[in-house]
Amino acid sequence: AQGYTQEEGINYEEVFAPVARIKDVRLFLDYVSFMGFTVYQIDVKSAFLYGTIDEEVYVMQPPGFQDLEFPTRVYKVEKAIYGLHQAPRAWYGTLS
Repeated sequence: AQGYTQEEGINYEEVFAPVARIKDVRLFLDYVSFMGFTVYQIDVKSAFLYGTIDEEVYVMQPPGFQDLEFPTRVYKVEKAIYGLHQAPRAWYGTLS
């Protein structure tokens, strides 16, 4: 997605995605242990691909995958993809 070419304020706005501090995780695990609860964990494969972005983003065809009939065609991105600055925030928005 060549996210390194994106400029803040032009190609994207807010990219912050919250992360739990280690102190909070330890406190949570202490409480769970004290109460005798069970903790479950999940991993969402390709999580960033599930987020929906609000900005209009267009991508060029990658080398080796060009449509020979339309070699200069660009495509509008509907969902977040790896490499976009917005991807972590979009995933958080989908998750919450």
